[in-house]
Amino acid sequence: MAGAGRILAVLLLAMVPGTAETAVAEPAPPSWTGSWETAPSGTAPALPGAAIRNVVHLSVGGTAVRVRLGNRFGTAPLRLGAVTVALRRGAGPGAVPGTLRTATFHGAPTVTVPPGRDTVTDPVPLSVPAAADLLVTVYTPDDSGPATYHQTALQTSYVARDGAGRAADQGGAAYTRTVSSWYYVTGVDVLGAASGCIVAFGDSLTDGNGSTPDANHRWPDRLAARVRADRLGVLNAGISGNRLLRDGTGPRALARLDADALDRAGVRVLVVLEGINDIKGTPTADDATAYADAYRALVARAHARGLRVVGVTLTPYRGFSAYTGAREAVRQRVNAFIRTRGTFDAVADADAALRDPTDPTRLLPAYDPGDHLHFNDAGMTVVAETVRRALARIPLVNRSLVTAPW
Repeated sequence: MAGAGRILAVLLLAMVPGTAETAVAEPAPPSWTGSWETAPSGTAPALPGAAIRNVVHLSVGGTAVRVRLGNRFGTAPLRLGAVTVALRRGAGPGAVPGTLRTATFHGAPTVTVPPGRDTVTDPVPLSVPAAADLLVTVYTPDDSGPATYHQTALQTSYVARDGAGRAADQGGAAYTRTVSSWYYVTGVDVLGAASGCIVAFGDSLTDGNGSTPDANHRWPDRLAARVRADRLGVLNAGISGNRLLRDGTGPRALARLDADALDRAGVRVLVVLEGINDIKGTPTADDATAYADAYRALVARAHARGLRVVGVTLTPYRGFSAYTGAREAVRQRVNAFIRTRGTFDAVADADAALRDPTDPTRLLPAYDPGDHLHFNDAGMTVVAETVRRALARIPLVNRSLVTAPW
């Protein structure tokens, strides 16, 4: 397996069209790379006076962390009375002894975030291993209006109703309520030797619907395990219900592309699996040209930032309540564009990998959790491997991915 310095050199060369790998750079100094992300999907009622202990699963490790917190969909200034980070002990809300740290904002322990904005903590010195669970605890002393959150976390987090002082609790006894969404926290960066990160951008298929809760079996999690030896992080920017062409659950793809993908620390590759909600939604988007234009715009904006882009074909969903023959024809036209028009730097053909060979309009039953649209754990694994193989076809992105075990 290539060393960290060689991998970084290859990644950097990949950002410059027309270059060849002629030399191996010296190992680079530690840099900030995204290790975990969730894309805000909307708002929930605030929990004034509570401390929310969000559980997040890192992809790569480092010697320090910094946390992104959001008031993106809020309507009033958000006062954060305390924010702490810690490694999680076991399966509950308790912290590993000695790892709890207080986060600051320009040196202050509190901050007020204007509506429509995000904020990032100062660097927090805390050594975190790859694949670790991190506790990000947020205490909100006031009613700051609707709370920006990610609804479908598929991860249990914890709430202390009387949160004053509880962000500093090493134990979890005060955290007696559970929630299945992430509140305020939208990202974690790590300082270390990672080569960069991959952003998985999409809808519920990327968000993880259909996979086992509290198990980190979404396909971006599975991909993270496959590229971890190559020091690549994987960020999940999926939003259940999100659309490519129209606002729905969360802003449409082009409207959120910068905040949820292009602006993330260390991003090198964008993986796009989005469009099925436009096809099956109301009103149906049946003009394949509109999808082509949106994909081209996504790719052009990513290329302008020096990123490579993997396009993922839209997967079958016959048997789901919104399926019709006319909508299936749109899916086929969109997939033909993804496969054949050369817009993307590589194509991950998830449709071919997951469809039932006896009826290509349906998911193979072994990958179907029962709703005929989403993927179960086995299906998520297949998507991850399909994306990994597509990454290996991008010139100079990371040649060791070609032989990475799975």
